[in-house]
Amino acid sequence: MKTSRRNFLALSGAGLLASSFSGVSAFANNLSASSSKFNFELGIASYTFRKFSLEETLKMTKDLGISKIAFKSFHLPLDASDELIASTLEKCESAGLDLYGAGVVYMGTKEEVDNAFEYARKAKMKMIIGVPEHEFLPYVEEKVKEYDIKLAIHNHGPGDERYPSVESAYVLIKDMDPRMGLCLDIGHTQRINRDPVQDLVDYYDRIHDIHVKDVTASEPDGSTCEIGRGVVDIPAFLKAVVKKNYSGVLGFEYEKNADDPLAGLAESVGYVRGVLAML
Repeated sequence: MKTSRRNFLALSGAGLLASSFSGVSAFANNLSASSSKFNFELGIASYTFRKFSLEETLKMTKDLGISKIAFKSFHLPLDASDELIASTLEKCESAGLDLYGAGVVYMGTKEEVDNAFEYARKAKMKMIIGVPEHEFLPYVEEKVKEYDIKLAIHNHGPGDERYPSVESAYVLIKDMDPRMGLCLDIGHTQRINRDPVQDLVDYYDRIHDIHVKDVTASEPDGSTCEIGRGVVDIPAFLKAVVKKNYSGVLGFEYEKNADDPLAGLAESVGYVRGVLAML
């Protein structure tokens, strides 16, 4: 049987899945090396592992050969004590993981803004992937300047009245401090039938973070699927990321099958690494 480029990349994911259970293999090492030649790094949005403990989340992330992680509050509560934050940081460091950010963090009051930045400071995070209410954007900008912590506003596609697209956020922050930026979620972008590649190009100067995923349809009821099996043109998007010399994190946010996400996530990671190896 003739092996298509798409089938080859799917097999890359299957190989990575096998490696995650059997320990380090030459196959996984080769795929990991394929992304090291670029300025960006691969990461995990821990919402992917929302049904799992902190320890399980760290282990699965490490097993996938990924070293960057952004925590949802499941894994480090926004009201965590200083002691819990310190112990969590120690666990991340012991696992060889960089806790670079938190998100998605909603900010509906000034108190929630204050808490988010104090939380990020104590956890030594470089970024908050957030959804501040429009009226608090000037106040958030003050905090960005005070703490030197970036904000990346996350778009949520259909039904999101605040930020359905990165453009909807960009028009509000384009004249603010450059650390006021965007988290481009390409799945939600596709679900409102926008081109993730074009949005990357058009708003690149403020894109601080990227959530990479695939979806089943370019419409509101499109749902997350394994990368390479949906309608997002992942090779074209990754080519654009490389061409723009992106230097942030390309974070996997795999929302399918919350009870057992590892197989689909591993296939997705393998697909992306397979594409990168071909660029």
